[in-house]
Amino acid sequence: MPDSSRLLPRLSFRCAARLAALCAAAAVSTVGMPAHAQGDWPAQPVTILMGFTAGSGVDIVGRTLQESLQKSLKTTIIYDYRPGAGGNVASEVVAHARPDGYTLLLGTAATHGINPALYKNLPFDAEADFTPIAPLVEVSNVLTVNPAVLDVKSVREFIEKVKANPGKYNFASTGNGTGTHLAFAEFNARAGLDMVHVPYKGGPDALQAVVKGEVCCIFNQVQSVLPQYRAGKVRLLGVTTRQRVQVIPDVPTIAESGLPGFNSTIWFGFFGPKGLDPKIAHKINDAVKVALETPAIRQKLVDAGNTPRVETVDQFRATVKGDRQKWAGVVRTVGASVD
Repeated sequence: MPDSSRLLPRLSFRCAARLAALCAAAAVSTVGMPAHAQGDWPAQPVTILMGFTAGSGVDIVGRTLQESLQKSLKTTIIYDYRPGAGGNVASEVVAHARPDGYTLLLGTAATHGINPALYKNLPFDAEADFTPIAPLVEVSNVLTVNPAVLDVKSVREFIEKVKANPGKYNFASTGNGTGTHLAFAEFNARAGLDMVHVPYKGGPDALQAVVKGEVCCIFNQVQSVLPQYRAGKVRLLGVTTRQRVQVIPDVPTIAESGLPGFNSTIWFGFFGPKGLDPKIAHKINDAVKVALETPAIRQKLVDAGNTPRVETVDQFRATVKGDRQKWAGVVRTVGASVD
């Protein structure tokens, strides 16, 4: 738009006044409008907040997609780590961010499925304050045991031995109310087991506790346990997804191992604040689809134990809603809560 100060000397007073009034009206009309409305998006780097630490499963997936997303969106992707409260710290920032497409969240089934039912006083509404954009991957937990502590080779053997020794065995989790905790709580409830829960500060600490024999077992993400499994330090008994995981095809599902219908799937996905322009959401969704359908990227994700998951914006919104309802039921069943 031309600079009105340069035009004014050439105009009559009446015309100048009219132009000034039009400019003032235009300025007022843009107050509160997202930045993208004044130009093509993206016009600056995009910051994606993560509620988990660098090196976590969420981070690994985000980094794997980063270069492709930058190429498709023609901008820089910056990851900002804000761990704490099961992902709620990062979620709160994004929930209250401007809906201009420059502040997003790499959320999970925990941040938008589990936490709304688990935490009593969330400082945001996990449904109303966010715009679901795109899922990235589906992540399976796997029942992982230290054979030196609990020498069993199948889910059925695990259930039989633990049931015969109520209160004897401890299981680890990555924290109270996390997906690893609730997966085991649901498993124990379904199988009728009496085990002692030992929460740790995060995935690495919890897995090391199993390796060291401090606890017998854990439900943990496949990509996290693969190094210890390949080193022969732990044994994998069953995955929590409906289908077997490609990178460990010989490990059966929990459902086919004695607990029909058991499914405790975790996913990662992108979210924006409420009010995000649908055009921006669809543009990001398209960029994610390109990344997930790139053979090299897809194979890297699969090799790490993930299952790439392509959905439209509307499909992902339905996924998030359904998951929130599912986890609310699990939380009620196990009686878990966090202040």
